[in-house]
Amino acid sequence: MIEQGDAAPDVTLQMGDGSMLPLSKLSRPLVVYFYPKDDTSGCTAEAKDFSELAAAFEMAGTGLLGVSKDSPQKHAKFAAKYDLKVPLATDADGSVCEGFGTWVEKSLYGRKYMGIERATFLIDAQGKIAKVWRKVSVKGHAQDVLAAARGLTG
Repeated sequence: MIEQGDAAPDVTLQMGDGSMLPLSKLSRPLVVYFYPKDDTSGCTAEAKDFSELAAAFEMAGTGLLGVSKDSPQKHAKFAAKYDLKVPLATDADGSVCEGFGTWVEKSLYGRKYMGIERATFLIDAQGKIAKVWRKVSVKGHAQDVLAAARGLTG
């Protein structure tokens, strides 16, 4: 389980344009938020909240990145439908979720299954985990993350 102060996992993300982004190549703070599925109520609200604050994150010198197992095509439709300002990455093979410890057993109506835990990680410019939010409640979350990101740079 990744904790504050740990090095961010050395994983590579598949971006919507098909390019590959190794986290180890980043040289500025980054927010990586994991969400279960495109175009569902909680995930849509979270993506819209982060999108509304995208310019403020940029002013704080911090990048934003949403991650789910949805395909790049599904991400593109989701982003276009809601005019999202946050890049979305695909974790098709599950290696990114495994690296961050967000692929967990969940329960719905007594049925157990594996899925993505809604979690957010703030990574500093040195590649260390500056803050972790697990089992995220969407309301007010993006603002909390922005406050933490501002604390890194200001």
